[in-house]
Amino acid sequence: MESTEVVDVIIIGAGYAGLTAARELHRAGKSVLVLEARDRVGGRVWTKQLDDGQYVDLGGAWAGPTQDRIYALAKEYGVETFKTYDEGRSTQFFRGRVKRYKGLIPPLSILSLLSLDRAIKRINKLSKGINLEAPWDSPNAYLYDSMTLETWMEQTIGLDTARQFFKVAAEAIWAADPADISLLHALFYAKSGGDLEMLMNVKNGAQEERFVGGAQSMANHMARELGDRIRLDSPVRHIRQQPDSVTVSGEGFSVEAGRVVVAIPPVLQEQIQFTPPLPAARQMLIQSIPMGAVWKCYAIYDRPFWRTANGNTPALNGLAATTDGYVTVTFDTSPKDGSRGILMGFVLGNQARAFSELTDNDRKEAALHAFATFFGEAARTPQQYLDHSFLNEPYSKGCYAGLFGPGVWTEHGPALREPVGRIHWAGTETAPVWNGYIEGAIRSGERVAGEII
Repeated sequence: MESTEVVDVIIIGAGYAGLTAARELHRAGKSVLVLEARDRVGGRVWTKQLDDGQYVDLGGAWAGPTQDRIYALAKEYGVETFKTYDEGRSTQFFRGRVKRYKGLIPPLSILSLLSLDRAIKRINKLSKGINLEAPWDSPNAYLYDSMTLETWMEQTIGLDTARQFFKVAAEAIWAADPADISLLHALFYAKSGGDLEMLMNVKNGAQEERFVGGAQSMANHMARELGDRIRLDSPVRHIRQQPDSVTVSGEGFSVEAGRVVVAIPPVLQEQIQFTPPLPAARQMLIQSIPMGAVWKCYAIYDRPFWRTANGNTPALNGLAATTDGYVTVTFDTSPKDGSRGILMGFVLGNQARAFSELTDNDRKEAALHAFATFFGEAARTPQQYLDHSFLNEPYSKGCYAGLFGPGVWTEHGPALREPVGRIHWAGTETAPVWNGYIEGAIRSGERVAGEII
């Protein structure tokens, strides 16, 4: 029988939520132990180092205005930020034609643009009435939660072209088909991050800046500060509550504490046995929040060739959108100094699940075909290609975040942050502000530490 360690607080999960909670509690004088199932910290934020010294963010990558916590963390640890490249023209591929355009307005018909603009403004207006702390208490909450975002789109957006491009934007924001989330969740999420424009845009938006060295950098710094208070390769299997303590155990370890912070996505909490069982409301909640589905496809070139005008092709910014194929949205994710050219393409929602069924080579060919369609034949022959999805990772089961379908907020929402005895809940899914983002994860870690301190 393994011996039982004793600490003040056990944190399950070494993503940004768990690391933030651990750091705050440690600085407040509490003894802490972070148990992480993976062999690294960062959770759904993973910066992969490449052989040539470059890096790519396989998970969360960006930051933008009002994300104060992540910027404060970067400043504290001396991690530099830089602007996402968006100089030059953007690209649209629609109905077999490539079009280049400047600014935020895609080259659609005036009627389609007006329809799209009305839909965005309508979402923003409706979202203003949402109670971020308790979405289920918002005016018309049950009405909004009774329908999917797709149903609302069908009822509200009259023109097919506008509806198609709104769907592309929605998939990019939620990594989900609009049929997979409720209208209430869409409204909550939009307000949580400011509004739809904030969530969609690069300049003055959620994709405005990246981190030199990658988005995992601050997590690595926090891990160094916490030192041996973090234990990797330690998946938790059982949480047993007693009247005055909690015992957390897994293969080869057992730890006792006064409090436990569970800082992993709701869907993963089903893998832990709770004794006594969690209340029915909590069990129903975690069974009702699947993860989003997304692949990131990276092509690395000797230089960002698209930034330079070539013949009839103007200088491009690497931003592209289409309603066709697997890769529907792209970004220029080259390093700050432009020493390499790196294109990143998103495969989202239902397309991501279909993409998962392809062979490695077929995925590569599909992604490079999309890049060549957007940016010319030079994009078809990168120096290196790689792709990644968290869908099949046992300790993520998807990305970006948990999806709230119809009825989840109004039926089970009150259980989201409510402690169960000595068990507290963190993670970006629990954040009222910047839910689904690294910023939300950090804020949730601060909140849960405050509950305990």
